[in-house]
Amino acid sequence: MTDSVVRAYDPKTDAEALWELKRRFERELGAGGGPEKSATYDAKLDADYRERYLAWVARCVADEECLFVAEARGDGAGLDGYVFMLPERLAMVWDAAVVNEVYVCASRRGSGLADALFERGLAHARQQSLPLDRVVLDVDRENSRARAFYARHGFEHWGEMVARDL
Repeated sequence: MTDSVVRAYDPKTDAEALWELKRRFERELGAGGGPEKSATYDAKLDADYRERYLAWVARCVADEECLFVAEARGDGAGLDGYVFMLPERLAMVWDAAVVNEVYVCASRRGSGLADALFERGLAHARQQSLPLDRVVLDVDRENSRARAFYARHGFEHWGEMVARDL
């Protein structure tokens, strides 16, 4: 299956590796939407965003273990991916469990690692006290690989998120 172990995120030891994965996630997400979206996503990944993101993550995981990482086996091998579920205290936002982000390094895609991370996230969601027995997530329409992954895990179209500039 994988040569990584899925475990809870540790903000004391994993923050830098998580930030590197988050940067890759954002850049790949931006690149999937063309040059303008790519430039927008790249521009936000500055030191201030890094600090704010890691502080927000720390607040989320202070309440409960809701971020799980895939640690490559071997000393100092680093992280191969993560699944970030929103903490239960935010369940009322969507009346459901929320998959905030799932990311696996390109070199590990197709290895079963995304499935292992995702199953760990779903196991966590099943333990949350939720208004609806449901898990939701946002996926870019253009991201066919992610859409196929979620469909394989039983997700169906349920509404549509729209956005605009402030």
